[in-house]
Order: sequence, then structure tokens, then C-alpha cells
Amino acid sequence: MANYLEFEKPIADLERQIAELRRFSHGQGVDLTKEVARLEKKLHEVRKSVYEKLTPWQKTLAARHPDRPYTLDYIKQMMTGFHELHGDRRFGDDAAIVSGFARIDDMPVAVIGHQKGRDTKDRIARNFGQAHPEGYRKALRIMKLAEKFGRPVITFIDTPGAYPGIGAEERGQAEAIAYNLHQMAMLRTPVVILVIGEGGSGGALALGVGDRVYMLEHSVYSVISPEGCAAILWKKDKSGLSLDDFSKAADVLKLTPGDLKRFGVIDEVIKEPPGGMHTAGKAMFDSVKSVIKTALDELAALPADELVAKRYSRIRVLGSIG
Repeated sequence: MANYLEFEKPIADLERQIAELRRFSHGQGVDLTKEVARLEKKLHEVRKSVYEKLTPWQKTLAARHPDRPYTLDYIKQMMTGFHELHGDRRFGDDAAIVSGFARIDDMPVAVIGHQKGRDTKDRIARNFGQAHPEGYRKALRIMKLAEKFGRPVITFIDTPGAYPGIGAEERGQAEAIAYNLHQMAMLRTPVVILVIGEGGSGGALALGVGDRVYMLEHSVYSVISPEGCAAILWKKDKSGLSLDDFSKAADVLKLTPGDLKRFGVIDEVIKEPPGGMHTAGKAMFDSVKSVIKTALDELAALPADELVAKRYSRIRVLGSIG
């Protein structure tokens, strides 16, 4: 059963009408092909209209859409032979981050990403995509293996942020994130980053240092969530905040792909189908795969020293554009 956001109500209404017509046609033996085709055409137009006009706050909600593809969906659709590796060899495994090796066509790659989980049981097991230190240390372990064996690294970012619990802090959350930033900056193998949903704070940055950074059209990337920003700026407790507060915060955070492309934080925005990535078919995943392969082909031509130097230069100019 599909999930719908508040601004998707016109889409939901049309999809229900189409489903009812199909049920009636099947049950009564009546040919309603023309009526269904007319509504499907209208549905496409409404989806396009709604998603072309999203505000930054609505785009944040779209990035969190419960039906949106997660890391394992991208791996399934775009890669073959995925072999997942577990554990950081220090404390344990963290299901909020999946990592391992796979192939994109004939190209062997290391792949790492946040995984939020679909149903309640899975979301709890994966801590809603909020990683502990062992998750980031596991990710770095895979990156170092990729460097050793000459495999490029692909990371998928989709997290509200690093887990802020006491246990995570006791095990060195800040140090784990900072060490990943340091090590990724010097990694002697190509690194391609994709923000596929939420790019939340240090939890996103810990997988976010690379040679190419791409964002899906309806994803967001920010130092803090609109809700957290609103609570700080307007000094209200959670119960005193409103949707207007969240909307204003999202506007000032400049967290959308268009703004971040203009500031030079990301390299490219990958268009999504009308209605968002959660309505995408195989062709859209093939399009994303094509972007990744093109980037990897370009980066593979660079010697390791030049690759690292260019990555360093890229990082140094962040914040100076726009």
C-alpha cells in the first residue's frame, strides 16, 4: 500500500480513482480503457505539476518519503554480485550502514550506504539509518580494503544524522566521524558520493568526502534538520514549534540540490521522474547508474597522486562560491 504526503493528496485521489475504475472494469466486465487512460494522463500531469513546485520544506518531506528507495534498493537495481561485509573489528556491527563489494556491469566496486529500514521491526534494527561509531568505522574499513585492492568507492547518503545516544558518544562518535573525514580526503582510489534522501549533518559527512558528489533532485543536504534549526533560532521547545517554523528554517538553510549546486558543494543534480524517485522504474535506476559509471571512468584515468590533490583542492574551495 502506497504512502502519501500531505502535498500529494491530488496524486492520491487520482490513483484511487484509477484503481477503482480498474476494479469495476475487471469485476463487471466493462471496458473502461479510455477512461483509465485519460486519468493516467492527468495523473502524470498532476505529479509533474506538484513536484515541480515543491518548497524546501516539502522537498525535505519528499526526501524522507517512506516509499523512497534506500541503499539496498539501488544496489539491487544497479549492481550484481553484492557481498556484504559486517563489523568494524573493534566493537561490533551496525545495521544502519550496509557495506561490501559488488559490480556495476563489469566494474568491481566497493559500496557503502545508510539504510533506514522499511517496516517497524527493520527500522528499529537499523536505528532509522542513524549510525553509531562502529558503523562509520566499518565503512572506513571497507574503504581501506577498496584502496588496497584498487576498487573505486561509491557511497549512498540517506540519514537524519549520526546517532546522538550516550553509548555512541562513549564509544567516540565525534572521533569516528572526524577520522573518516580525514581518511577519505586522502583515500588513493576514486570516491563517488550520491545523496539519495536526507543528508543530515556529520552523519552524512562521514560518508561524504569524495571526488564527485551528486544529489537526487528531491533530496536534501544540511548541517541540521529544519526542525532542529527552528528550535535553535526561535528558542521554542518541540511542542511550541509549527509547520511554518519548519518551513522558514528550511528556506534559510539552503538545503536543496539547486542551492548546493550553486554554492559548489555538489557537482550535479540528478533529475527524478515526476512524482519522485519512489515512483521510478528500472530506466531511472539505469540513468543513475550511467552517471556513476561516467564519473568512475573519468576518475580512473587520473593517477592516485593527482586524484588526491584534486580532491583536496575541491574541499578547500567549499564555501567560497555563491
